Amino acid sequence: MKVTISDVARLAGVSTATVSHTINNTRYVSSETKEKVYQAIAELGYTPDASARSFRTGKKKTVGFIVPDISNKFFGTMIESVENYLSAHGYHLIIANTKEDADREETNIRLLTAGLVDGLLVASTMEDFARFDQLIPAGFPVVLVDRTFETKKYSSICVSNFQPIYRSVCRLAGKGDTRIGIIGGLPRLSSTRERISAYQQAVADCGLPQDEALIRYGDSMENSARACLDELLEQNCDAVIVCQGLMASETIIYLHMKGIQLARDIDLVSFVDYDSNFYQLYANQMDCIVQPVEDLGTAAGEQILKRIEDPEAPVFEKVLTSAYRPYDIPNSWAHSDR
Repeated sequence: MKVTISDVARLAGVSTATVSHTINNTRYVSSETKEKVYQAIAELGYTPDASARSFRTGKKKTVGFIVPDISNKFFGTMIESVENYLSAHGYHLIIANTKEDADREETNIRLLTAGLVDGLLVASTMEDFARFDQLIPAGFPVVLVDRTFETKKYSSICVSNFQPIYRSVCRLAGKGDTRIGIIGGLPRLSSTRERISAYQQAVADCGLPQDEALIRYGDSMENSARACLDELLEQNCDAVIVCQGLMASETIIYLHMKGIQLARDIDLVSFVDYDSNFYQLYANQMDCIVQPVEDLGTAAGEQILKRIEDPEAPVFEKVLTSAYRPYDIPNSWAHSDR
């Protein structure tokens, strides 16, 4: 049976009017009462109909952004870019952090779409589109960011990394590398699947051994790259591609700790998700795939506001492209010297 506003009111011990004022922000409600109402909403799984009159009576000038890891500079940079754009257009931003946990994401979606925000940006950690889809109220403005689903029901802003990874594998093969490993993020994510697909296509086209042992998966969180790197080093890799900025910086540090020199002992292709002096220190020792994170955030902010103004607009998909920046190989660092 569909959960009603009366069910929420009964569980929270308040009137239906209080529930309505809480989720629509149409009258002052104490913080204590709000907490009771939102707890009841979360417990019952109550989802208001976004097409109902309460959603048309006035905008809250607020957008929600659900991200998988707020400590990751990729998302931190993107959040700042989104917030800058929204602020310039009179909107506020609410951040929710899922820590790559689908249950946390579900809870955050339910709370934010229950009248807290006018629209929602989501970098989803869910693999099941049906589960995600059933959480979104009918007509509610949503834009997927960085991660998408095969079913194109919702508008999306993402970055294509297929060509940069394909080119990096071909360049490594051209330098003489034959055991090229790759560390991807969570296998269920659309971004991970695209990057691994590019790697596999390039390996096949370059005539390199297609060895599944050379494909490792981290969890895109801190301290997940070391185990993957150890496994690849055991496979005698002479090059490694790391498909995520946080894991890439961890890889550089770990190789340094093990006394393995970039470009001399091993070739590295690193994703660069944000401007950092750290990466500049190694710019002449590794290839970089630079993601347009700030542009991604600006585009996300722009598109969610368009969606809020016209929820019935056709679904769109905007794809940005990363830049591949190979380093110049010093003559003294030829493979014959390894």
